[in-house]
Amino acid sequence: MSVTIVLPAQLRDLVRGNGAGEVAVRVEPGESTVRGALRRLGERHPAVLDRIVTEQFEVRPHVNLFVGRENIRWADGLDTPVTDGAEVTVLPAVSGG
Repeated sequence: MSVTIVLPAQLRDLVRGNGAGEVAVRVEPGESTVRGALRRLGERHPAVLDRIVTEQFEVRPHVNLFVGRENIRWADGLDTPVTDGAEVTVLPAVSGG
């Protein structure tokens, strides 16, 4: 199945030849979670994955991940399921003061 990962402008330069900021990854049925989609992304673009997750494969504190409109922090985290055609959106946290 295919999952699209939508990247913010800050990460688009790390995906050569894809100025639109969307990367389609092929996810096998046994790995149909955000974790599986990110692993597939990391196979093709390891520098992007390093900015999304830590060495322990945990979402970095300044990164938010959404499946559709649902923040995975309020769902099953990286084990949040994805379906064929799903969009996983990577958004940097916004803060100010």
